[in-house]
Amino acid sequence: MPEADVKELKSFYTEIPQKTEGFFLKGCGSLDWGMKNRMARIFNPLSGRTVMLAFDHGYFQGPTTGLERIDITILPLIPYADTLMLTRGILRSIIPASANKAIVLRASGGPSILKEMSEEEIAVDIDDCIRLNVCAMAVQVFIGGEFEKQSVMNMTKLVDLGTRYGIPTLAVTAVGKDMARDARYFRLATRMCAELGAHYIKSYYVEEGFETVTACCPVPIVVAGGKKIPELDALKMAYNAVQQGASGVDMGRNIFQSDSPTAMIQAVRAVVHDNETPDKAYDLYNTLKNRNEKSR
Repeated sequence: MPEADVKELKSFYTEIPQKTEGFFLKGCGSLDWGMKNRMARIFNPLSGRTVMLAFDHGYFQGPTTGLERIDITILPLIPYADTLMLTRGILRSIIPASANKAIVLRASGGPSILKEMSEEEIAVDIDDCIRLNVCAMAVQVFIGGEFEKQSVMNMTKLVDLGTRYGIPTLAVTAVGKDMARDARYFRLATRMCAELGAHYIKSYYVEEGFETVTACCPVPIVVAGGKKIPELDALKMAYNAVQQGASGVDMGRNIFQSDSPTAMIQAVRAVVHDNETPDKAYDLYNTLKNRNEKSR
């Protein structure tokens, strides 16, 4: 049994008030400690932003171009990502537990690309999310879709379950083929998700009025990469998004379908975390690309 602490002179530092550290992400100050800790693993506390690498596409469209062999194409990119967004099947079968990256788990699903996509349901039990030590659960929300209400309720159920165990919910705004991709729509979609409890939101960048989308959303927004576009254009999109209030990007095809994925993800990091201009980031991309080609 330890001896009694009888020392009379103790250091209580009565002249120094205890500091209460504020949290670096907007709208997250009132979250519990575990929730904040997970958010701080997703987002870099120094920049307040994240580079998420999304490769969950197979949950509805099978072996997407660039994801035919995730063990070959994605594993080399992991060191350069802050966060991995993927399914539990790929996480368990391919991703090393020693990777030590924040995991955002795809938690909704059901229909394939051949069916009505908005008819998703919650596809992962909260117990499995806990077992996998995930930092957030991602759920698709189809505002304006045929099964809009169902997808919104999927999200609120995950918010309730996640809050119980300290796991954030990422709401992913999905845009149907017939919906307008404009600031008005994304203000509606992101605000609805935030109002109903989503802890952060994945949305799309629009050239006109995107700053109004981030301004009226009370929680962080990360920008989806979307379909493959030229590297310089993707870097411009990422730059404009973070300069207009986005808290990072969640890119997939614009990284793993690039001519040089490892060079591209490093260029994206420079834009997101270092505020590098698109032109300089593109120069970095070409330099790294040429270096990789010479080393083969």
